[in-house]
Amino acid sequence: MSYTTTARVTESGARRADPAARATASRWRVTGRWKTPGWFVATAGLSIVATAVTWFLGAFAGPFMSSEESCRQAGVTYDTAYRAAHWRESSRWFPLHDRCNATYDLVPAWVNPALVLLSLLAVLSVGAAVWLAVVRPRRLRCSHLGQTDSVCDDRAG
Repeated sequence: MSYTTTARVTESGARRADPAARATASRWRVTGRWKTPGWFVATAGLSIVATAVTWFLGAFAGPFMSSEESCRQAGVTYDTAYRAAHWRESSRWFPLHDRCNATYDLVPAWVNPALVLLSLLAVLSVGAAVWLAVVRPRRLRCSHLGQTDSVCDDRAG
């Protein structure tokens, strides 16, 4: 019976992973796939989808199409004078608000911060993907030549 180099047999005959192999697998997790541009593009895509879902949850918060009915369903008084004075608030894209009165908003409090964080994550992920796809290979290529970026760029042109 032969075992690969990544496993060893204990005294009881049980097969155990070699510590060096575990360290290599752990190192792969730390320095592995997340350093590829595709991982960051996928993260950006998921962030954009999560941002859209969060926006729709906030924009259509309330069980009814009418804000007045939604406020009544929530057990809060609907202040028509407040709504008339602040009519622009409920029609803006960001920050999302659908206030019944000065103290109660139908849009949950977590929606606007989540929109900011998810959008920021998407932008940073796209930036990291571009950096990994464009800048990093150029730096690695030039560092192997032992030259600076400008010398490497002049030589390529």
